[in-house]
Amino acid sequence: MNTPTVTQIMVGGQRVGIIGLKETLQEVAARLKEEEIKEVLLSSLSAKNYIPEKVKEDYRTAFFREYKKFIGEPVEEDAGGGLQIKILGPGCPNCDALEQTVMGILAETGISADVEHVRDPIAIAEFGVMGTPALVLNGRVKAVGKIPPKAALRNMIKGAGANGMVS
Repeated sequence: MNTPTVTQIMVGGQRVGIIGLKETLQEVAARLKEEEIKEVLLSSLSAKNYIPEKVKEDYRTAFFREYKKFIGEPVEEDAGGGLQIKILGPGCPNCDALEQTVMGILAETGISADVEHVRDPIAIAEFGVMGTPALVLNGRVKAVGKIPPKAALRNMIKGAGANGMVS
């Protein structure tokens, strides 16, 4: 038996991991109409993932967006509305330490953010950085090649999240 994959998708502005999304998309790709596809995706993936009742419609929309990508149709991404943080690095101890420090600062300050650790060298190169770890806030590179002091990181994150993203 194959182990289901975990796919990262955006749901209501937050990145979440969904177990079995690709396998479910393959099952429904050729045999159902749009509304049926939405219901089958939500039903099938709800059996493998916790989906809170009050955001089921957000998940239904996100799953259908992933289905459309899967079959090759153009889609508009859910860009999210909050602070977007990317840690660039292959997963070395410094990269992981930067990620943990950022997560700690978010927990301490109560700032809501989508945090992604980008490990793919090609994706990292697209940011034009020549060293890792690197920190990207809302699409702008803020630090390269070292972990900034915690106070400086806190100020960078607070400044980037100052547009009302504090929970």
